[in-house]
Parts: sequence; structure tokens; C-alpha cells
Amino acid sequence: MDTPIYDFLRSYAASGTLRAHMPGHKGNTPAAELGEMYQLDITEIKGADSLFEADGIIAESEKNTAMLYGSAASVFSAGGSTLCIQAMLAIMKQEHRRVIAARNVHRAFLNGAALLGLEVQWIMPKYSGGILSGELQLADVEAALAASNTPACVYVTSPDYTGRLADTAALARLCHRYGARLLVDNAHGAHLAFFEKSLHPMALGADLCCDSAHKMLPALTGAAVLHTSRREYADKLKQAMSLFGSTSPSYLVMASLDLCNRYIAERIRDDIASAMPRLAELRSALSDRLVFADSEPFHITVRAAGSGFCGTELAELLRDNGVECEYADRELVILLMSPFSSESDYVRLRAALESAVSGASPTESESFDFQPKLPKMALAIREAAFAMAEEIPVDEAEGRICASVKVPCPPAIPIAVSGEVIDRECMELFRAYGIKKVLVVKN
Repeated sequence: MDTPIYDFLRSYAASGTLRAHMPGHKGNTPAAELGEMYQLDITEIKGADSLFEADGIIAESEKNTAMLYGSAASVFSAGGSTLCIQAMLAIMKQEHRRVIAARNVHRAFLNGAALLGLEVQWIMPKYSGGILSGELQLADVEAALAASNTPACVYVTSPDYTGRLADTAALARLCHRYGARLLVDNAHGAHLAFFEKSLHPMALGADLCCDSAHKMLPALTGAAVLHTSRREYADKLKQAMSLFGSTSPSYLVMASLDLCNRYIAERIRDDIASAMPRLAELRSALSDRLVFADSEPFHITVRAAGSGFCGTELAELLRDNGVECEYADRELVILLMSPFSSESDYVRLRAALESAVSGASPTESESFDFQPKLPKMALAIREAAFAMAEEIPVDEAEGRICASVKVPCPPAIPIAVSGEVIDRECMELFRAYGIKKVLVVKN
């Protein structure tokens, strides 16, 4: 497959053109080891196209992406899935749609809602393993849609942070029966389109979805794609993204998406087929000592507490053995592999897990099982997010109104949302996740 962006950057770097234009490094580098990276880093010059007004090499590469994913249109983001989420919500705002969302969203969704002045109707999943993962009940979604007397959209995160997949096909059918749109934060699922049977939201009926290519594909950090299955949205994606995105998006990031297209076209299906037995063997080899959560294959989510261990201790032992995990708390350890992982990576990971399990101290702590209730809403999300705020200890937060959401990333999933009153249950969750201070609206 052609790589028009990457090819242009290489050609321009080799041309020897005097760069009397931005960036200020002029193709030179203060560190020799980074030389080629600086040479390929350009801005919008003749022939390079422009991301939000693309009609040249960027548009060509985006069309390649749309073909690979079977979408009506796919557009690039150099600002991660955050920019894509903001754009999806902006389109829903333009259509005056009410937003219904599963609660385990990324904070990027909340920031988008605050910026756009959106109010959100929350649906609480049936949680398992803390706030990171839960099963969305179709009956709850239908009840919310049936009660709406205005056009609506439903927003879900799938895969969620632990790799659990929602029933996207069923959600899409349900949404379309009520004239609603289905939006999917598929940040951790860019690879799902290339399984033997596609599990990607575009194949399952979603109207809009985002992929963080840098999470599960060989792309640079910040590389993401916004897809739509609806022709009428194809011309709206760029304008919506331009409301929030930098006018100087990274060409290095876009070139990595270009190269991802080539990788997808030439290798990814074979790599996934090779990885599947390795993933199954890894789980099987440790199944007598570790409990694994249900997830898409490349998320290896260990239920540490359910296995009789402390997740943070397992993570430290893995680190001692040269393995850095994606996330760990007392309940879970999340390890991310990808189709690009090598066979030796699986050998090393298995050895590290074997060593960590052997060295970990057994614990009798109970699994973190809870079904939280929605806190009381006192202010609109936007009003609270932009209010004068102060940071206070969690122990002093009972009864105060949550201001801008401040939670660590990863996992960046909110416990209290901007405008909600922090109650004792919220405080217990803050403590459980090691959050010691919160931002509250100033009295």
C-alpha cells in the first residue's frame, strides 16, 4: 500500500531545500541520535497538504485507512483519541442530541462535555473489578432511549480499560430502532477490525468511533483515527476536529499512521493469527495460579485479588523482571500486547509472570466488589468545570461539589463528575485508588 505522507517527508528531507520556514530546528538536531526524526519533522508547506483542509497526500492516506476499515470516512488525529472524542460530541451538539453515556468513560469525554456545555444522562454498568470495567445492560439503555422525547446518542467505551467488549452490534441495532446514534470510544481496539471476524465498531453498526492507533498498533504516541459509517458525517469530521485541534499537527505522527496503513495491508492479519495461540498458551500456562478477566485477546488482565495476590506487588515484581505493565492496583494488573509483539516478547512475559507469582506474598484480601450509585448533581458539568476551585484532602471533601475532574491517567476514569456532590462512597473510592486530593468548587 502507498505511504504518501511518509514518502513526501523522505523526499523533502533528501532534497536539501533551505528551510526558510517553520519549525525552528530547520531539519537539524541538537542530538545526533535523533537526526532523521528532525529531518522528517515539517509543517504545512507546498505539497505537504494540511490536516484539517486535506485534499492531497493526507487525504490520500486517510482514504487508504477508510478502505482498510470499511468506513464511509476516516480522518487522522495527531492529538490522540481525545481530539476524536471532542469531534464526535461536537457533531452530536450540532444535531441537538441528548447524550446518554455509560459511566466508565475516559476523562477526555468529560472535558469535551464541559467545553461543549453538554449534560449527560449516565447509565451505570454492572461493575466487576472496581470502576474500570462493567457490563452495560441493554435494558437500561433501552429504558433511557424510550424515555427520551428528543433525538439522542449513546456513548460507550469498548474495549474498556480492562479489554472487556460491549455488545456493540446489539447496541447499534437498539440505537437505530430509536433513531439514536451510537458513538464508541474504541481507543484500545484499532486492531479489532483485522481478526478473522471483525470486532471493530465500524463492522458492528456504530455511527462514529475513535481508534488510538498508538495503543495497539505500531504508531507514534498521539496517533489516532476518527471513523464514521454514515456518509452524511463524512464532510463534518474535519470541521468538528478543527474546533479543538492544533493548527500545527505533527507530521511525524501522521506519517506513522501512513506506515500503519502499510503494516495493516501487508502483515497484521498474519501477525494476529500467529499471536492467538501464543496468547492462549500464556493464559493456559498460568491458569492454575492466576485468574484472568474476560477481555479481547491482547489485553491480558489479571484479577490479582481474585488470584490471592496484591496487584501492585505483582506489578513491582514484574518490573524487577524487566516487564512494565499498563496499569496495576490492588485488584488488577493489566498487560497490553499487540499484533506487533514478537515471539520473544511472549517468552519473556511468561517467564516474568512465573517469577512474579512465585515471589508474591499470598493475600486474603477480598475482591473489590461494589455497585456504586450516582452521586447527586448540584451544578451543570460546564458550570462546575469552569468554576473557581480549590484542592482539598479527600478526607475533607464530603458534601463538596466536584470541580474539574482530576484523576490520574491511566486509567483516567472519573469517580465523581464535575458538578456532583462528593459523598462518602466517592471518598471511599478515592482512597481505594490512592487519590488523596480532589478539586472542589470554592465556597
